[in-house]
Amino acid sequence: MKHKPTIEFGIIGLGRFGFSLASALAEEKREVLVLDSSENKIRQIRHLTDNALVVSDLSKESLIQAGIQNCETVVICIGEKVDVSILTTLNVISMGIPRVIAKAISQEQGKILEKIGAEVIYPEHDMALRLANRLLSSRVMDYITLNDDITITELRLTGKVSDQTVLQASIRKKFKLNIIALEHNKKTITDISPELVLHEDDIAVVVGKKDCIKKFENYLTSGR
Repeated sequence: MKHKPTIEFGIIGLGRFGFSLASALAEEKREVLVLDSSENKIRQIRHLTDNALVVSDLSKESLIQAGIQNCETVVICIGEKVDVSILTTLNVISMGIPRVIAKAISQEQGKILEKIGAEVIYPEHDMALRLANRLLSSRVMDYITLNDDITITELRLTGKVSDQTVLQASIRKKFKLNIIALEHNKKTITDISPELVLHEDDIAVVVGKKDCIKKFENYLTSGR
């Protein structure tokens, strides 16, 4: 009898993208299983989730021992090591996990990942997580739905937050959203610090609940 998934999300790899995604989901009180080979990286996220495990390798046996097969959605965030990324994705897909999303750093890598059955995201090259789902809104550009409640969305910023730092804009405090990437002057920034200055027409990638994203969108466009 097939084991029923019991964990909402599995994150494999704690680079900047993986860490930001895992942190945002955990802060929203979602159940997240996080795996990485670095004890230091796992230690940094353990205050957010008890399900943070060090895995010495990403073999199918190690992944099963860690419990990744119990996840409903697994995001593989190790795009830089192409061979490891592809093999890990293949191992995860072979377990029958309902949804597998894999990070890619090139179109060639992405094509291979798609062929073996994964949804593909290009956070560095395509400004984080474009899956070509266009919205009718003039401000919301692309989005990926992680489940019925949590969404990762691109928003074009307006003068409402222009020249404010991330800390001053209080997006997390006011709207319960986390910025995981920002595009400014065609340059992608994935290291989002509280001191980072926002500008009009920057493209921000935010993660959070759909209703919170809608509130932020309405705020950006109010009074225009």
